Amino acid sequence: MSVSVDAGEPGSAVPQNFLGLSFEVAALPQLASYASHGDLVTLLRSLGVGVLRFGGVTSDEQIAWRDERTPRPSWALGVLEAGNLRELGSLAAESDWHILLTLGLGHYEPEAAAREAAAAKAALGEWLEAIELGNEPNSYAVHGLRSQPWSFVQYDEQVSAYRGAIEALAPGIPLAGPDVSGSSAYESWGLGEAVDVRPALLTGHHYPLGCKQQPPPSIARLLSPQIRQLEERSLRRYLLVAQESGIPFRMDEANTVSCGGVPGISDTFASALWAVAYVTRAMSMGASGINLEGNPNNCVGYTLLCAPTAEAAASGELQAQPEWYALLLTKALIGERPLPTRMTAPARPDVVVTSFLAGDGTLHFVVVDDDLPGAHGAAVALHVGEGFHGASILSLRAPSQQALSGVQLGGRSVAPDGIWSEPSKLPRAANRHGVITVEVPPNSAALVTVSPKREVTGGSTAAP
Repeated sequence: MSVSVDAGEPGSAVPQNFLGLSFEVAALPQLASYASHGDLVTLLRSLGVGVLRFGGVTSDEQIAWRDERTPRPSWALGVLEAGNLRELGSLAAESDWHILLTLGLGHYEPEAAAREAAAAKAALGEWLEAIELGNEPNSYAVHGLRSQPWSFVQYDEQVSAYRGAIEALAPGIPLAGPDVSGSSAYESWGLGEAVDVRPALLTGHHYPLGCKQQPPPSIARLLSPQIRQLEERSLRRYLLVAQESGIPFRMDEANTVSCGGVPGISDTFASALWAVAYVTRAMSMGASGINLEGNPNNCVGYTLLCAPTAEAAASGELQAQPEWYALLLTKALIGERPLPTRMTAPARPDVVVTSFLAGDGTLHFVVVDDDLPGAHGAAVALHVGEGFHGASILSLRAPSQQALSGVQLGGRSVAPDGIWSEPSKLPRAANRHGVITVEVPPNSAALVTVSPKREVTGGSTAAP
């Protein structure tokens, strides 16, 4: 298949804090404690700067704020306190990652939320990216947290009361929202949020497969062209509101299968292939960031990092799951500008290609081949012109789509201490008369780097 790009019309640069992780608020005390021990800081630093988001269903239904003026309510299974936020501030400072924090709206307690916001502002300071009010509030009536009628109109009234209480105690904290469960609700909720609330950041969630869907979730469905088409349609719905309102959109919670994931899908190498394709498409379409959801205590569901044993959880010795490698691969694209990419016959629906332009004129191509091992690989002819050197190829591979381990990026795995180092020498492909042909095996992804023969300032290098 042939690939060409138009470097004369690049999109907006991928933000420096594009990459992120999302966890339940219930996991906040545990993860915050790793500021002083374990390998979480090293792992986060290996991706550069990013955003840690804490939210999920536990922010509305299980975890409550507690301080001297706010006793633990009867419904709460656990509490969050100022000490937890101070530890979280230490984690943010050590890792250089900012925090997106969800305050519970499921139980209507604006004064308690205001005291929590004030404590977060004091503890996190510059590391507090924004606060969200409620997790998936568009679904409150379905989950018994509100009675009908429940629409954006009622939500907007309650958010207004929360904002007033928060502004009185802790003025100036940026707001993110509406944090909806999917893009189908975004025409009303996203537009309403943009017009009435004017948040600093629009947010929403995405899961390509539902845990209760029929036919049931499978790797084949996760990696299918049909799912990719639905995902692009969903991203367009989200980003249309962002473009019309001038407010950036962040996919602050996403992963493979809802309800915590499905063993044999969410914990496999297939999840890494899905993540590479989805993250790069979100970059190329103009999202301001993405937070992939995880659970530090569940290695068989969806998660990028987890502790395999109770002892590892206590010591903070987290291990990198297959999806982590997707972020290691895509971090090279931070700060670069996506390019219009054209693929010509023969069509390969199992192959996804995105391209990006660096400020010095370097081209990056990300190729994902979802086909099964044993199938024909993809011979991708990159039409870059003769003003470029040959390409270096950083490959992401594993024994099979079902593999739970054995994942390697550039032939190397993440070390037990959280460190991954790119090899000094990578396979190369020659530029022959302006065309670089890269062989990408089935069941793999590759980051292809093509440098110009002379440095170009301003990102104006053009490829035919």
